[in-house]
Amino acid sequence: MYSHMMVGSNDIDRSKEFYDALFGAVGGKPGITDPKGRLIYMHNGSVFLVTKPIDGEAATPGNGMTIGFAMNSTDEADAWHKAGAAAGGKPIEDPPGWREGGGQKMYLAYLRDPDGNKLCALCRG
Repeated sequence: MYSHMMVGSNDIDRSKEFYDALFGAVGGKPGITDPKGRLIYMHNGSVFLVTKPIDGEAATPGNGMTIGFAMNSTDEADAWHKAGAAAGGKPIEDPPGWREGGGQKMYLAYLRDPDGNKLCALCRG
């Protein structure tokens, strides 16, 4: 079962600027910093954290990993995508839009955060 998601960052201040804008675009509050220097975001019963790697090595994105965020509407997904791109994220894949496959219709918008982690806004049709 899912309890939380955590990504690594090489620049916590840059990540805070990016994720505050990204989550703020969909009604989330700015991240808080815990005593260990990790950013914590809580919204709609979910927890998302950003941290420097505990092992002291550089943070790198997971190959093949995508973090999906549920959106309530296509407008919310578009606002998320626009805010993330404006705050240093990189739009990737196809432009935001509807995709069909496997009998499902989904509205998807993809970004890479400033550390290269692949993010997706998803609204089910």
